[in-house]
Amino acid sequence: MPTEIVFETHSWSEDNDRGIATGWLPGRLSPRGRALAAELGQRRRDDGIAAVFTSDLRRAAETADIAFSGTPIPVLHDWRLRECNYGHRNGMPAAELHENRDRYLDEPYPGGESWRQAVHRVGRFLDDLPLLWAHQRILVIGHVATRWTLDHRINGVRLEDLINADFAWREGWEYRIADPRDRQDETLPTQTSAG
Repeated sequence: MPTEIVFETHSWSEDNDRGIATGWLPGRLSPRGRALAAELGQRRRDDGIAAVFTSDLRRAAETADIAFSGTPIPVLHDWRLRECNYGHRNGMPAAELHENRDRYLDEPYPGGESWRQAVHRVGRFLDDLPLLWAHQRILVIGHVATRWTLDHRINGVRLEDLINADFAWREGWEYRIADPRDRQDETLPTQTSAG
């Protein structure tokens, strides 16, 4: 059985209301966002989720706390799930920031990171996932960089295609990853017993 990953974005934030690209700033949920987080919990509490992994940025952590409060499902914070670090541009108007987003596919934002660096960072989380959570269904709450990593690493979508596509919100995305330990290496000789 593969490891199943359900991805949900953090709920609507006050910065979303204002059209701000929060980046590595904490942000916080708006009243609408808190209501959406509660809906996320109702949608996913009985969905076979073994654990919730969330970005440690406030807007994502707050989403997880509201959604899974009072449940036995562990909520684990991981900084690697953060949004792309826009550096000196964290907190600027989103429309202005994303005008030339493809420029920053490989070139870091001033004082920050590139999108490819962000995807590499989130990818390290995926590499570690099978250590304790293989063959289970987990929920990840994150950002655009988190979803792009899942699409790129698991579905093979090129970053060049993702960076120019609109991010269309929906109620979750699902991914499956095989545990590399489940694959049998056909090049290894079979063991025989001497008798």
